[in-house]
Amino acid sequence: MNLQLASLAEQCGPEMISFCQQLIRTPSPSGDEQAVARLIGDEMKRLDYDQVWTDDWGNVIGLLRGRNEGSSIMFNGHMDHVDPGNPADWPYPPLGGEIHDGHMWGRGTTDMKGALAAMVHAVGLLARAGIRPPGDLYVAAVVQEEVGGLGTSKLVQTIRPDCAVVGEASSNQLARGHRGRVGLVAQVRGRSVHASVPDQGVNPHAVLARFVQRLETLELVSEDPFGRSTVAPTLIHADQASSNVIPGEIQLHLDWRNVPGETAEDILAQLGPVLDACLADVPGSEGEVVLNQRRLQTWTGKTETFPDVFPSYGLDAHHPLVLRGQETLCRALDRPVEVTIWSFATDGGHLMAAGVPTIGFGPGHAHTVHTVRERVPVSMLAEATLGYAALAMELGLVSQS
Repeated sequence: MNLQLASLAEQCGPEMISFCQQLIRTPSPSGDEQAVARLIGDEMKRLDYDQVWTDDWGNVIGLLRGRNEGSSIMFNGHMDHVDPGNPADWPYPPLGGEIHDGHMWGRGTTDMKGALAAMVHAVGLLARAGIRPPGDLYVAAVVQEEVGGLGTSKLVQTIRPDCAVVGEASSNQLARGHRGRVGLVAQVRGRSVHASVPDQGVNPHAVLARFVQRLETLELVSEDPFGRSTVAPTLIHADQASSNVIPGEIQLHLDWRNVPGETAEDILAQLGPVLDACLADVPGSEGEVVLNQRRLQTWTGKTETFPDVFPSYGLDAHHPLVLRGQETLCRALDRPVEVTIWSFATDGGHLMAAGVPTIGFGPGHAHTVHTVRERVPVSMLAEATLGYAALAMELGLVSQS
């Protein structure tokens, strides 16, 4: 079977690369994935999937029916990408999908249209060859992962596979978990006055300056092999647009990366007293730390107020899905495959929170993600296609009990 899959993957290679370039050349920022969704749906139909549909939230799902002899599997990848930024800062056009020195360049090559192209064609090569996996096999191209994972969190309410593979960049190694992400906002209110008479007001900057300093002294949770939780102040917004006015309110966004077992409630309980102490130092000020809420709208018009939380997760290193996944990839790719932990959050957290055991396998190197040097080795795309095809045939044989 491995030799047959390797031959089929090699034959579909040029089509897969061309399809990946089409995806890169089609912009799909969060909330505007419609054009890419249509490309993916059309490609799944062309590749003879048994069923292809788009759900109410804009997720595209393709199904290859199995032999009813094993577990169902979902390959999960997101269609949206972050802002490319200034094209002049890129070595090659960020929406060009150009290939130079064996790498395909552009926004989304690694995060994660490269993986989507490989997934779609891996299942397509099985469909066209008449090869049926043990159980039903889904490929889900989801919306709005980059802004919190709305697509996957809604998808698992209607499709609950027995296990899943997320295609985020793992350098074609196998990932079994990651720290989560909790978006928080420290809201501080003072009293706005003209900047020429600061003593007549209450400056919320004075509170937040103390608060940011105290963040550096927090005792943060640590858990092997995930490392420790971290917190980083990011965006800041004031209720004033004039530089000669002391603002009445400031909002400071915090990016907290939490290890498994540390909840959003735990984090809020830790940060609340820290801010309270800073408020006490500045009489007349008030405020609180709250969970950030995003008001999201999908390209289909559906809206949702969505908490800015990616759950953390860690599948046990000896879980049957991890062991079978590693064994399958080692055999199919004819090389050692390491089991790793992602350094960033993924939709795997939403899948695991819904009770779906999840591993990760995806082409590309994480250090290029969200940078102007985002690129994916073409050879890694080809290898990923073979890897996904092999996982499709083997993971359904793993008992999820």
